[in-house]
Amino acid sequence: MKKFNIKSPLGIFLIAVIPLVILLTYSGIRLDLTKEKRYTLSDNTVKVLESVKKPLTVDVYLEGDFPASFKQLQSETRFMLEEFRKINPKIDFKFIDPIKTKMSQDTLMAMGMQPSVLPDVKDGKISQITLFPYAVIKYDKRGVSIPLVVQQAGIDADQQLTRSIEGLEYSLVSNIKNIAANKRKKVGILVNHDELGPEEFHSFMQLALENYDAGPVIPKNQTELTQEDLPLLKQMSALVIAKPRKAFTDNEKVILDQFIMNGGKTLWMIDAVNAEMDTLTRSQKVMPFPVDINMTDFFFNYGIRINPALVKDVKKFALLKLVTGEVGGNPQYTSLPWPYFPLGIAENDNPITKNINPVKFEFPTSIDTLGGRKNIKTKVLFESSERTLLKQVPNYVDLKEIASVDSLGQMEKPSTPKIFAVALEGKFNSAYASRIERKGYPGFKSQSPENKMIIIADGDVGRNKMHKGEPLPMGIDRLTNQEFGNEQFLRNALDYLLDDSNLMALRNRNIEERLLDRNRITEEKTNWQWLNLLLPLVVIGLLGGLFFWLRKRKFG
Repeated sequence: MKKFNIKSPLGIFLIAVIPLVILLTYSGIRLDLTKEKRYTLSDNTVKVLESVKKPLTVDVYLEGDFPASFKQLQSETRFMLEEFRKINPKIDFKFIDPIKTKMSQDTLMAMGMQPSVLPDVKDGKISQITLFPYAVIKYDKRGVSIPLVVQQAGIDADQQLTRSIEGLEYSLVSNIKNIAANKRKKVGILVNHDELGPEEFHSFMQLALENYDAGPVIPKNQTELTQEDLPLLKQMSALVIAKPRKAFTDNEKVILDQFIMNGGKTLWMIDAVNAEMDTLTRSQKVMPFPVDINMTDFFFNYGIRINPALVKDVKKFALLKLVTGEVGGNPQYTSLPWPYFPLGIAENDNPITKNINPVKFEFPTSIDTLGGRKNIKTKVLFESSERTLLKQVPNYVDLKEIASVDSLGQMEKPSTPKIFAVALEGKFNSAYASRIERKGYPGFKSQSPENKMIIIADGDVGRNKMHKGEPLPMGIDRLTNQEFGNEQFLRNALDYLLDDSNLMALRNRNIEERLLDRNRITEEKTNWQWLNLLLPLVVIGLLGGLFFWLRKRKFG
């Protein structure tokens, strides 16, 4: 019998490869050869995972019999959690089949999970499969449910699953960071300038309380912010100012300026024009007028100007449901375009706006970015379409305009796209650095550390509707049955402002879709089935024939 030669090419290959395979198998080392590095955790993710000090469990309700696309999501989730566990053994996970374990839907929904009902076609028969694609993170007697599937209108199922996989690392690690934090950051809601009331702001408060300690900031003297309020403001990591309708005093502006200079984040929702849909619905006609909150110079310092003119978008708008007739005593409703409710549709890769439903603005105005502010980066979050009209105020808004949204009314003119929301980041300079007001403020600072701010030219973007005295979820239009992305937008805005680990960058991860051609699969299905069946037999036959021919030649 011929001896095996280790110096042969085959011998060298086996000696080099086999130890490497054994090493990789037992060491758990994996090589990420994908172009977008989809299986490589970011450095910020690793830091968050290493900071978990107590046992943390992730229960994933993605187990059972469901379509192949969800099998891929299950596989990606399992892989990522395995990577988490390698970095920190205190993190563990398990996959649960709620159907097999006979968990009731009421129990799952009480845990914050909403069912997904999918069609299932087998052997020509259509049935329905109910899934709960959620993960529940448990840590130190606390728990939080997070959806694993992106809820976004206007995309097909394949895109939805792809975007869900893109956002998987951010969804998991950001919630792990929040639930494992020793101390939650505080978010203050300013209450002193006729802002949105508790019922109108209920939905925002609920989303803020998911990850932060949120509560009102009420001036001690019940009139205006003073230096007496500084101890409370210093506890706040962020301050939310939602639709103020009373002017800020000059002293308050200094207080807010120094809050920002000391690193405080701010989220502004500003109405520069007073226009209410409730009034318009009752009277059919209303005259909006400018609202002066005495903040023009304040925002000018950051290179921002909010214009007191209504923006009408005749291309991207929400629908308004109105009574347009009557049949047999029953009112007939029709959904019609309403350009005063433009939609914010993400057209860039900003992590705040990526992969969310269109955001509904109500009677917004516009923001000018003046530029030239040193150390400040300005990023546009939403803007109108190229088919934009500006209505100067005071001026009438009439419901009859709904019949001809493209036509120009009195004191209206075509315009270039207008900005609805911007994010500012950088080192902000105080507007009072060279003014006498600085002498009356103890420990005055002329420049902030790295800071962030978001300004939205619509005070109603964070307002939830009411129905029979009860607040509805933010972004839900009960009449048209549309669900807008206002809640997700503001949740992302808060997370962006308070993200000291730079996890928001993970929302910009892109995974290239490498999908099979479904039409070609259908047309060539039979050919490929026969090829897969016969090709191995042909190869085996050829190899067998070659083997017998070589033996015959050698020994015959």
